[in-house]
Formats: sequence, structure tokens, C-alpha cells
Amino acid sequence: MTQGPRPARQAAAKPSKRARAAITARPHEAGAAKILTAKLHAAGDHVRLTHPEIRTIVIGIMLAMFLGALDQTIVATALPTIGVHFGALDDLAWVVTAYLLTSTAVTPLYGKLSDIHGRRPIMLMAIAIFVIGSLACALSRSMTELVFSRALQGLGGGGLMALSQTIIADIVSPKERGRYQGYIGSVFALSSVGGPVLGGFLTEHLDWSLIFWINLPLGLAALGMTSSALRKVPFTPRKRSLDILGAVLMVIAAVALLLALSWGGRRYDWISVETGALVLVSAVFWGLFSWRLVIAKEPFLPLSVLANPVVRSASLAGACCMGTLVGMTIFVPLYFETVLHLSASESGIALIPQMASTVLMSIATGRAMVHMTHYKRVPLAGLTIGLLAMASLAIWPDAMPLPLTLVVLAIIGGSFGSVFPVSTVCMQNAVARSHVGVATGAANFFRALMSALVVAVLGAIVLGGLGGGTGMAVEMLARAASGEVLAHAFRFVFIAAGLVMAFGMAFVIAMEEKPLKGPAADSPQATAPQGPATPIAAE
Repeated sequence: MTQGPRPARQAAAKPSKRARAAITARPHEAGAAKILTAKLHAAGDHVRLTHPEIRTIVIGIMLAMFLGALDQTIVATALPTIGVHFGALDDLAWVVTAYLLTSTAVTPLYGKLSDIHGRRPIMLMAIAIFVIGSLACALSRSMTELVFSRALQGLGGGGLMALSQTIIADIVSPKERGRYQGYIGSVFALSSVGGPVLGGFLTEHLDWSLIFWINLPLGLAALGMTSSALRKVPFTPRKRSLDILGAVLMVIAAVALLLALSWGGRRYDWISVETGALVLVSAVFWGLFSWRLVIAKEPFLPLSVLANPVVRSASLAGACCMGTLVGMTIFVPLYFETVLHLSASESGIALIPQMASTVLMSIATGRAMVHMTHYKRVPLAGLTIGLLAMASLAIWPDAMPLPLTLVVLAIIGGSFGSVFPVSTVCMQNAVARSHVGVATGAANFFRALMSALVVAVLGAIVLGGLGGGTGMAVEMLARAASGEVLAHAFRFVFIAAGLVMAFGMAFVIAMEEKPLKGPAADSPQATAPQGPATPIAAE
């Protein structure tokens, strides 16, 4: 169906050919690209990007996002060596916790800042902070310095994932967006599998500091690629203010909750004064943050976004599945080593089918969304099959042969992959373009919180099943326990993971299946790889 004439008020505002030529005549001048985009948007015009231009942008942001995702996993295998080097084995958890706290807390902040100032400057700022933090980590001379450097690194890494997904939303319509979201998912999966392997190799054969030095060339490459590519991303300047008080209240509430989840059952008992105080502080500041959302003229998270039922259901569905995936990624290798008696290297290899199926299904689902009207059927079918596979692990945790176990885990991974592109695209499709950044940041924030919650719950289940107490290492207890006790403990791990998946499926069911915006429904040529991308229009 061809498009009708544009509204009279837009047609009247359209600049003349001479004016447009004047705007584009001096692209080399500083700020010319930004001025061009702003003026064309103000005139009601559209900015078109070709598929090669989109591909260039996507490659640049994939490298940036790979930096943030890799550093969450590459440090895991180097932790024992780092602890011995600094003589501070008791403080090792802070190397991970410091990055987790800061990266999670600032994720929605990056989305809001990018909505106000544009994607390119905020993305470049995030990469620069990450690179500086990586340099500080590599040069650290004590555990205290390393922990603070990891916190600085997290301040940059927290924006890379959310901004990458937001930029995808800027350059292609929701109808076409799924196939690119699949590429984004593949970066996360690659970092999850490759990070521990690369970290172990660099630590064992060279030096542990190289897990941070390697970020410098990668970060500089990401800066160069994104600085050039993101000039083509359209941006409409908007007069907005940042709710600093709201941001501070949310960060304090999130940090207190993450500390409670990280320390509960490990440093302090779950039922203790310390854990209870952290939970209470978190609850109070979440209450103050909610109050701020109501009274602020321009709140940190717009109420229209939080009240949107599609955003709410899509974000929670993605959070449940991401939390389960992260929990499985952490505890399945331990299950391989202790229940199925694989070596550490064999356990890493055995995890590949689950992660690979997540990537492949994410890409396939994203591409299928372009052609489907009832796109929810894919994640619903995937989660149904995934829940059955998870149930089989819970029933026979030590009775299935290894090849069958790998097939079952691949099915479970594929079920997660069927949800991620649908949840992200539907969430972005349901909000105005001016709120895409903050909505995407909030969704990633909830994914990180859910991941921390699921990991804490699964860790508590394993610890309790093995008869351990506060301050005991799960890994050491698991290696000392009998096969029967281990199988019983992991049975409940898989049951808990299945319950979280079931909640994710319930949120997918509750999510309204709105038609995806974009020309693909109107013009078959719009989805062809060689054709132009979706026109970007200011809302």
C-alpha cells in the first residue's frame, strides 16, 4: 500500500531545495551533521540509512557492547591468581561485586542522558570511562586499588549494553529490528563462553593483568568505529532536564539491594541484622524514589513509560529469562564438574551448546518477527518446550547420559533465545521515540537486578542442600559432597530455575501483541537487505 500525502503542516515546513543544498554543502564543518539532522527533523523530513550504513553502525556498537559483556566474565577464572598476588583472598568477591554494583546502578542513567544529549556523545563517554577504568585495573598495586578501579570500569560498562540496544532502535523500525537484536544477543553469548576461556589462558600462560590490558586496544578500536559510525545516527535535540535527585535515590536503592543479594548467605546470614538493614535501606529509598516520580515535573523514569503495560510485561519477561540464563551459566559448570564428573575445561566446552542455541534462536526469532503477525507464538512455544526440558533435568539430574544432557541444555538455551528479541523489540515498539533510551535502560536495569536475585537464590539452594553455612564456599562444599547429595541439591536448583522461567512465560502471555511499526507491513522492499532502512522521524 502506498503512503498518502504528508500532513499539510509538515509539507509547509519542508525546506526548499536551495535551503537543503545550503545545509548539506559544508558537511566538513564542526557540528554540520548534527545541524543537518536537527533541521531536517524540525522540518518534518526523514533521514534514511542504507543497509551498508546500518551494518557499519551495528558492527561498531557490537564491539563496544562486547567490551562490557566480556569484562563481566573474563575476570572469573583469574580471581584465584589475583587473590594470591595481592594476598587478599577474602576480598576477592569485591572484584566482581564492585563492577556489578556500579554497572547496574547507572544503566537507566545512561538511557536518560542519551535521550537528552544524543547517543553518540554518551556512548563515547561510556567507552572512554571503561577504557580508563581498565587501565587503572591493570596498574593496580593493591586489592583496594583494584576494587575501586573495577567500580570505575563498571561506571563505563553499564552504559554499553543499554546504549547499543537503544541505537538499534534509532536506526531501524520495530518491524525490522528483530534481526539486528539477534546479533546483539550473539555478542552476549560469545562473551559468556569466550570470557572465562580467554581469562584462564591469559592468567595461566601470561599474566593476570592482561585481562584488563586487552581492553585498551579493543576500547580504542571501539572509540574509533563508533565515533565515525554514530555520526549517522539521527538525533532530535530536546529541551529536557535530568532529575538528579531521582537518579541518586534510585542508585542508592539499587546498590543497597544488590549488596543484600551479594552478601546474603555468604558474608552474613540471610536472617541477620546486617542483611535486614540493607533490605530496609533499599525499601526506604525505593519508596522515596517512587514519591519523587509522582511529584517531579520531569521524573527520572517517566510515569508514562512505567505505567505502560507492554513495557512492564516485556521487561519482566526478559528479566526472568536473562536471570535464569545467567544463573544456569554460573551453576551448570559446577553441575558438570561435581555431578557428571567433567574436568574444568570439559565443563567450559560442555556449556557451548546451551549458549550457541541461545544465539541461534535469538537470531532466528528476530528474523522471523519481520514476517510474522502473531510473533508471541515463537517465545511461547520455546518456553513451553524449555520448561519440559528443565523438568527432565530436575527429575533425572544424574541419570541422563552426557550427550542427552547437552541436548536438553541446548533446548533450554534456545527457549531463552526466543524471548530476548521479542521482549526488547516489543518494549521499544510501545513507547515514543523520545523515551526509547530511558525505557531500554530501565529494561536492562531490571535484567541485571533479576540476574543478581536468581544467582543469589540458586547459590542459597546449593549451599543449603549441601549443609553449608554462612561464609562457606559453594564450590568447595560441592567438591567434597557425595553424588547423591549433589544430585538432590541440583534437583532443586533446576526446579527453582524452572519456576523463574514459568514467571517469564506468564509475562509473555500477559504482554499485548501490538503490531510492529515500520514499512515492512506496507512495502515488501523495505525488508530487503539491500534496500533502505526505515525512515527516522521525530515524534
